Amino acid sequence: MLLALSLLSACGSLMDTDKVNYKSDGTAKIVPLDIPPDLTQLARDTRYAVPGGSVLASNMSAPQTAALPTTAVKQINDVRLERDGRQRWLVVNRPAEAVWPIAQAFWKENGFTYTVEQEQLGLLETEWAENRAKIPQDFIRRTLGKVFNGLYSSGTRDKFRTRLERNSTGGVEIYVTHRGMSEEYTDASKTRTMWQATPSDPELEAEFLSRLMVKLGVSAEQTKSILASKAPASASMAIVNSGGASTLTLPDSFDVAWRRVGLALDRTGFTVEDRDRAKGIYFVRYVDTAEKEEKGFLTKLFSASTPETGPVKYQIRVASKQAQTQVTVHTATGEATGNAPIAARILKLLSDDLR
Repeated sequence: MLLALSLLSACGSLMDTDKVNYKSDGTAKIVPLDIPPDLTQLARDTRYAVPGGSVLASNMSAPQTAALPTTAVKQINDVRLERDGRQRWLVVNRPAEAVWPIAQAFWKENGFTYTVEQEQLGLLETEWAENRAKIPQDFIRRTLGKVFNGLYSSGTRDKFRTRLERNSTGGVEIYVTHRGMSEEYTDASKTRTMWQATPSDPELEAEFLSRLMVKLGVSAEQTKSILASKAPASASMAIVNSGGASTLTLPDSFDVAWRRVGLALDRTGFTVEDRDRAKGIYFVRYVDTAEKEEKGFLTKLFSASTPETGPVKYQIRVASKQAQTQVTVHTATGEATGNAPIAARILKLLSDDLR
C-alpha cells in the first residue's frame, strides 16, 4: 500500500501546473447550476432566437466601418490583439467561415461542451465547468486525486461566451468573456450551500485568448510577448441624469464604444438576443433583482401566489455624439423607458464593468 502511494505521489509531482484545467476523465456528469435570478438561463433552443424570425445580427456578413487606432495593437502574421484598458479581443484577417470551425473546436479541446452553438449569429457559449487547476494540490489531494478524480471540488464554476463579428476588411473579430459562480454557505452551521455569481475574470479571458492565438498559428513565445505589452488606461466616463432619463457617456468613437459595451453586456450576464450594429442597438433581456428586493417582506407575503416575472426585453442603444458616444436604455419597442430607476441601474452595471 505504501509503495502504491509513493508511486502515485511521484506521478502527482508531474501534474500539469497550468492556470486552467477544465478537462475531465469523461465520467463526471455535468449538472446545471441553480442560476440566480439576475443571471437568466433561457431554453437552449430559443436563447438567441429573434421574435418574428428577423435576424439583425446577421451583420456577421454585413460590412463594418474600420476601427479607429485608439488601442494598443500587436500583430503576428494575420492575427492581431487589440486592447482597451482591461478589455482584449482578437482581429483575424481570415474569412469568418474559416475561423468559425477553429473557434468551435478550440473550446471542445479545452474540455468544454456548448449550450449555444450558432454559426449564423457568430455565438458560442459553454456549459458551466470546473477549473480543477484551482484545487489545492497537497500530498493527500495529489495522491487520492489520481485515483478518484471527482473526490475534491474547487467550489467554483466558469462559463465562457465567444462572439465573432466580421469587419470591413473581410476578416473577423473575436471576443471572449467570462462569467463565474462560487458555492457559498447560506447559514452559520454550514449545512447548506448556494451558487452565487462572482466577478468576471479578465485574466482568465486573456489566458484563453492567448491559447486561441496559438490555435490560430501564433507561437507560444510570440503570444506571451504580445500579452505582456501594456495598453493605455481608458479615459473617464459619466452617467448623466436629465429630465428623469439616464445617459452613459463614453469618451470613445462609436467603433470602440460598440465593442466595449458588447463585452460589458456579455460579462455582466445579460442575455443578448440580437444586435444591429448599423443602428447601434443591442437587443437584450434583463431581470432587475434590485427592484424585487425593494418590494420588501410584506409585499412578498401578500403576493406569494403571484408568479415571478421573467426577464424583460430592452434595447441598449449606442450612438455617436460629437467626439463622444452615448449609451441609453429603451423599451423592447424602441421607446424611452418609463422606468428611470431600472435604466440607471443597467447603465451603472455597464459603467462598473467598463472602468
